[in-house]
This record gives sequence, structure tokens and C-alpha cells, in this order.
Amino acid sequence: MMKNKLLFPLSLIALSLSPVAEANSVRINGFANFTAGISSEESEALGYSDKADFSEQSLFAVQLSGQINDKMSATAQIVSKGNNGYSADFEWAYIKYDIDSEQSILAGRFRLPIFRYSSSLDVGYSYHWISAPSTVYDVPFNNLDGVRYDYSSFVGDWELMFQASLGNFKEEVSGGSSDGSNVITASFEATYESFKMRFVYGQGDNNFHLPQLDASLDQFAALSPELAEELRMNDDRGVFLGAGFEYDNFDWFVSGEITSIDIEDSFSPEDKAWYITAGIRSGKWTPHFTYETRDGNADIKFLESVAAFPAEYQPVVAGTLTAIQMPFMEEYSVTTVGARYDFDSNIAIKAEISRYDNELDAGVGIRGASEDSTIVRASVNYVF
Repeated sequence: MMKNKLLFPLSLIALSLSPVAEANSVRINGFANFTAGISSEESEALGYSDKADFSEQSLFAVQLSGQINDKMSATAQIVSKGNNGYSADFEWAYIKYDIDSEQSILAGRFRLPIFRYSSSLDVGYSYHWISAPSTVYDVPFNNLDGVRYDYSSFVGDWELMFQASLGNFKEEVSGGSSDGSNVITASFEATYESFKMRFVYGQGDNNFHLPQLDASLDQFAALSPELAEELRMNDDRGVFLGAGFEYDNFDWFVSGEITSIDIEDSFSPEDKAWYITAGIRSGKWTPHFTYETRDGNADIKFLESVAAFPAEYQPVVAGTLTAIQMPFMEEYSVTTVGARYDFDSNIAIKAEISRYDNELDAGVGIRGASEDSTIVRASVNYVF
């Protein structure tokens, strides 16, 4: 991992070499988001509390891409995020081979193509929000180490795109670690004039380890090794399903996505999420509205196994099953009203007010309980 003190020298080197780079078909560009936010409540919601924060959703990135020959190119993207102490990480690092004008293969680290804005998720300038809806886009991982096949073509007036990928991932999540192997995804997108639709399927073998969770499961194993193993997420198959639509005639737009994540043989509840957004473009202004919701508040798993225990142990077993699973359940909605102003070429200024409604009781959640709150954010997004 590169430390943040290396990012500034790296940027200077990139700029100083840009004439040479351009002569050798190397392109250097980048993007940045500077975002400030504050919540009406002390408990954290969407990453913000009642103390003004200027780093949670701020970042700076540099991307380098170069042509190796007529068929092959290489791309690297280095991103420094405020919520990670502005340390710099390689988000992308892949090589691409163009089979022909319609097909290509990528190998290395790349953005997983499961959402409408997956490829531009960090580029705030590319969409109307300050950040993409958290209910859908807040997933344990966004990048994959592996290979990806891309296909795009036209059938009549329809533009079609298909992507398939295979690889592994490993991420730090909420003080723990999440990793997956044999991750397979397939996405299909079709565009006809102003209308677009997309469908996604993904699956993989998942592992999740959190010190508090592992300790609880170890204790539970003394009572029921079989149930403890059922609860653990060790190479458990997870399935991702997604669909989306968009209508955009340049004067106004409406779009939405819906997703489902299910790792059945583990403590993790099934997560269902969706959003719908709409906006109007009037000169440099884009006022917009978004409603989003996530439901990860499913029934407690494996309760049917409690009946196999002696009557005097059943309350203890049922209580332990509930105590282990409840912290991972969440159910909330967010309503956002905002506006984007295209201040100048490649620079956008945004402001939003979001109402966060938590449907669960206080005390639930591995990241702490979030009270109902109002979050105010402002952002400057630019590309270069």
C-alpha cells in the first residue's frame, strides 16, 4: 500500500512527464471530489454525525493508460480516499486485449460490472448525486482480481453490451475481513434511443471474519458445533441479482435499480435494496429527487433447529442465535432532494439534503445504531 505522502510527488512526476507520455501514447488524467457534510444527530448516518466532516466522501485520483500495441493497452488508477486517511491505493491495474472492434478481454484488477455506475462510482462528476445511493451501492467489495470479457454491438437500433467476469476479492469491512473466491458475474445492457435496461447475475464463495463474531461463534460451538458451523461464513455460496432501467432525453431523466444479495448458509440475512431517482436539466442546473430503501431485516435463521435441543436449553439456544444475527440486520430508507450546478468546464458544484429513517430499534447494527436524522452535504467534483 502506498502512503499518502507519496501521492503528491507522484502527481508532480506525472505532470512533469506528460509531454513525453503523450508522445508515447500514454494518457494521464484524474478526478477529485471534495465533500463536506453534517447530520442533525450524534449517531452516525451515511457516514456523518453532528460534527462537520470534510473527508468521509472526499477523494483524489490519478489514472494512467497507455497503448502497448495495436491490440493491447494497460490502465492503472490510483485513488486516495479521505475515509482511508488519504492513503493511496491501486483501485485498477489491468491489461486489455482487443479481440476486434466488438470484443475485448481484461486481466488484472478492475471494477466489478454489477451496477449502472460501477465503472464511474468514484467519479462524482459523472452523475447528478453527491454519491450513488448507499442502499444499493454500499456492498462489501467493488473491485475484482481476475479476468473480464466485454462485448458490445448493435442490432438494428438497439445497442447491446454484455460483460462476464471471473476472479477473487478481499476487503476490510467494519473491522473485519471479507473475501470471495470463484466469483462469477454476467451483466447484459440494452439501449434504445433514450431508454436503457440492464440485468445482472453474480455468485461466489464468501468468507467473513470479525473478531467479536468469531469469539461468539467459538463460544456457541461448545453448545452446538453443528449450528455454529452453519452460522459461520466459510466458503458459503452467495448470489447477487440486479436489474435497472433508465430513461434520459437530455431535458429530464428517471432511473432506478433493484438488487438482492443472499448468502443462505450463514448468519447473513438476505439484503434487498432499490432506488428511484428523477431530475430535470435546465441550463447549468439539475435539480433532482431520489428515494432509496434497503431491507436486510429477515427472520432469524436456523430457529427450526432449536426444537432438537432439550427443553431447558431451547431458550438459551434461541437467544444466542438471535444475538449473533441481529447485529447484521438493517432496514432503512433515505429521501434526498438536491441540485447540481455545472460551474465551469469539467467542474460541478452540488448540494443535497437527505432524510435518513432507520426502521430498526436502537442498538442494532455492527456499525452502531443510527437514529432518524437529516444530513446536509455539499460537494465540488471535477475531472482533469
